[in-house]
Amino acid sequence: MTEIIPGLWRWTGLHPDWQAGDDWSQEVGCVYYEAPEAVVLIDPLVPPEDDARFWAALDRNHSGPAVALEDLVLLTVDWHARSSDEILERYSGTRVIPVGVEEIRIRGVGGESERLFWLPEPRTLVTGDVIHGVEGGVRLCPDSWLPDDLRGEPIHRELRPLLDLPVERILPAHGEPVLANGREALARALL
Repeated sequence: MTEIIPGLWRWTGLHPDWQAGDDWSQEVGCVYYEAPEAVVLIDPLVPPEDDARFWAALDRNHSGPAVALEDLVLLTVDWHARSSDEILERYSGTRVIPVGVEEIRIRGVGGESERLFWLPEPRTLVTGDVIHGVEGGVRLCPDSWLPDDLRGEPIHRELRPLLDLPVERILPAHGEPVLANGREALARALL
């Protein structure tokens, strides 16, 4: 886990379902956030290449005073369930949106509902499949991932309300995180 700021961590893991030739990276991003009322894990994947170290770190963090309340697992898209059931079983968590996390629903990949999570206190946007991190910013997912009626300008229009948020950081499920000037990175991708 890499600490982004106090109370906000990101880690990556090698997705076990990835195959050579897939149009997404094998390495996927996951988020741990100490919200005001609970610990939040977003799109969690226990890294199969280092699961003992991951569980040890999560167990340590789970017992600390800042994380005394229930653990929660949130998914940006349903197919990002990854290790959710395993984590929920281990810590007896629930699937409720806590105070300090706002859910933004959009129509996204495959035409399905996608959830972006806005963390107001650290001014961080957590994205699933529609926004990817790239060197120096973000880009939208390939058009081939979107239904025909959402390709091009329609997906830009769907996402433009994000520019109303004071985004400092973007933590995507795919690609590199944006750790500063997140709103500017979004504007470059959407305008």
